[in-house]
Order: sequence, then structure tokens, then C-alpha cells
Amino acid sequence: MTIPAHSKYLIIGAGIHGLSTAYHLALELKASGKGSGKDILVIDKSGIAAGASGIACGVVRNNYFQPAMRELMAHSVSVWESDIEAYSYHPVGYMQISPESMHADVATIAAQQKDIGYESVFIEGEKDSLNYMKGLFDDWQAKGITSVLHEKRGGYANNRKSMYGLAKKAEAEGVKIQSGVAVTGFMSDSASGAITAVETSQGTIKCDYVVVAVGPWAKTVWDMLELPKTISIKGADGNMHENINMWIYWSLQEGTLGVDPDYLKTNDGKLPPVLHVDSDAPLYSDVDGSLITDEMWGIYYKPDFNFGGVQGGAAPDPIETDPDDVAVDPYGPDSPDYVMGDEFAHMWCSALAHCQKRFEGKIGMYKREASGGIGAFTPDSFPVFDVFRENCYFIADSNHGYKMLGVGKLVAGEIAGNTSRLLEPFRFSRYIEGKLHPVSSSPFPWS
Repeated sequence: MTIPAHSKYLIIGAGIHGLSTAYHLALELKASGKGSGKDILVIDKSGIAAGASGIACGVVRNNYFQPAMRELMAHSVSVWESDIEAYSYHPVGYMQISPESMHADVATIAAQQKDIGYESVFIEGEKDSLNYMKGLFDDWQAKGITSVLHEKRGGYANNRKSMYGLAKKAEAEGVKIQSGVAVTGFMSDSASGAITAVETSQGTIKCDYVVVAVGPWAKTVWDMLELPKTISIKGADGNMHENINMWIYWSLQEGTLGVDPDYLKTNDGKLPPVLHVDSDAPLYSDVDGSLITDEMWGIYYKPDFNFGGVQGGAAPDPIETDPDDVAVDPYGPDSPDYVMGDEFAHMWCSALAHCQKRFEGKIGMYKREASGGIGAFTPDSFPVFDVFRENCYFIADSNHGYKMLGVGKLVAGEIAGNTSRLLEPFRFSRYIEGKLHPVSSSPFPWS
């Protein structure tokens, strides 16, 4: 394999962020007369969509308790909507279905969505919430639901199809994408620390600017760049918390029920929105009636012809192993350690039955195939978008990645010299400055 000796812009990672940045940077360079996509090289140790982007559930939503996340997601939804066919995007909408303990949080989200012009319908009260859900699904039976936030925009996209569509758009602008090139180290200017070249399994590539967009491998490259393993965080009380691990890993919980995707159509025969249900009602087994949990739980699900059934997941599990000892490779379904087993299938299928009668007794149709993956999370579970070592833009999505198609467009703008207001709340400095995002009452670390 022959690799270029030099690339003005070298992007590491051919997933959602790497490809989006490459495509939009090509447009920025052409529009400004400063170059073109031919100045951009994307490298990946495996290939397009070989990591988290290629196995993602594909949900696209605005539903976040944090104002900065909501604005950023509204921007990304607009980018998804800009080329529905190329991105294999299905704008079916998204629903957050919640218990009373989350009512205030969701009401805040609804109000702020209205403020930013993001169309949604907010239903409050147990009776009205039940009636609204039964208007969509006559077999709806989830208990203790007191609010429903129905986002009219959003939906989901087919993971690998969208990535190949994005790659095609980038290549049409002259971007070169090279697979089978693993990063092994960085060379830097001894005085400034700026990156001068990237060492790879196929040789050294000199570069003027580097973008790191490697998803679950964020810690691996972070360590190569000799960035801090532990950090200090200023808490809301003003006290400084020292020696906090910069990275932790979570095991993602997802799978597919092997029914016809049309099985989840609404009362009027249409494909439904993506459904996200959080609940504090006791969850009982749909197999033997035993108690699975009496603590807060949450699931999401949707019909998906790409996965061939009703696909979705549950809240992730933290990986207690020391981050330095976590094996990211082999990734996803190929991992011997982090794939879904009987426990997840039992919980998720029972939760589906808790929500809709049509799923009762269907656990036998759960697809017993390897699924799931792991995510590299920051200390507060929110992204870091920032420049390090003078010329290295690090996109650390903290597992929010796939839905964030628009981040690459904003990063490309920043590389071209236009600071993004939407990315400002996600700088690395927020930890030491105590400018942290508010924490929701959701059981999910990314909501």
C-alpha cells in the first residue's frame, strides 16, 4: 500500500466525525479559495464505518436536558435533513416517555425546544399521557408515565449506509480515504509541540493539521499525544476534585427482536417515532414474572429494516476495569468480553412487554447474535471538542457520536478560522473552570 508522504489536513478515523469533517472542510476550502478536498486525507486502521458508527442504533434526536447539547443537536438534525437520501435518514420523529421523577426535567426540555424553534408536543399528566400513547398504539400499557415529549423532527438513520453515503460525498469533493492505516505515534516540533507528522503502520505522513476522530479509541490516541490521564475538576460547590480519570469505558446494551419491522406500526398503519421510555415502575420478567429491577430503568426501540426487526437498547453498564487495561479491540460484535447476552435480552424484552402488549411472550424471537460495543466516556459523559498541541483538533464524542453529524461541519468551520458558538461549551477547559453541563435525572449517562 502506498500512502502519501504529506497531507495538508490529515484526519484519523473514517466514522461519522472523520468523514463529516472531511466533507465539510473540503467545502470550506473550496468556498474560500484556500484549497480543496485534494488537500485532505482520511486514514482508518480498518475501514469506513468499522467502529462505533458502523454498529450504531442510529437514533437522531434533540432530547437533552443540557441547553448546549440541545442546540448542538438541533444543528445536527438540520444537517441530517439536508440530504435524506445520501444519509439514509428516516425523519420519523422521537418520543421521550417518562415518569413523574423526570417530569420537571422534561418540561424544561420542552420549553427550551420551543424557544429554539424545534417542533415538539408536550403532554403532561398520567391520564393524558396514556391517552396520547394509546392514540398511537392501542396496546400501550406502560405504568406510571406522567409526561410524553414528542419531537416531530429527528428519527434514525441506517448506520453503514449513511457512512458510505457520507464517504461518497467527501470523495466527490476530492477527499482521499485510505483504509488499513493504523496510527502508531506522532512526531512533533520540539519547541512548540505542534504535530509535524503522524507515524502509521504504512509509514510516516507529514502534515500541517491533524483531526482525531476515533470514537471508542479516543483514549488510545489521547495517550499517544501525551495528554493528561487524570484531570482536576471544579465542582458546582467551588471545590476542586483532583486526579479524576480522563477516560472511562461503558458497555453499550443493544439488540434486535426478530419480528417484521412492520410489527411496530401505529394504529393508522404508519411507521412510528423512535420510542424512548424511562420508568421507575418495577420491571417484572415476561418469562416467569420475577422482579428484574425496582430501580429506575430505561429502554429505546424502533422498527428497523436495516437490522431486520425491532431494534434498540437499554442504559449502558460502566466497565469497572482500569481504563488502561480495557481491550477496545477486537471491537463490537467481535469482542470476547463486551457483547450482549441472556441478561440483556431478558431485561429488554421484558421492558418491551411492559410497554406494549404485542411484545408479551416474544423473547423467543430475540436475535441471538453478537451485538453491542463499548464507548470511551469523558468524566462528565459529554463531548470534548478542542485543539491540542497547537494543530491537533480532537473530537471526543463521549459516545454521543452518530447523531452528531453536524459536528464535522462546525469543526471544519473552526479549522477554517470561524469559532463556533455551539462548540464553545465543550472545550477541555470547562473541567478546571467548573463550567459543567447540568445533570439530568435520566438513567442514561448521556441525557
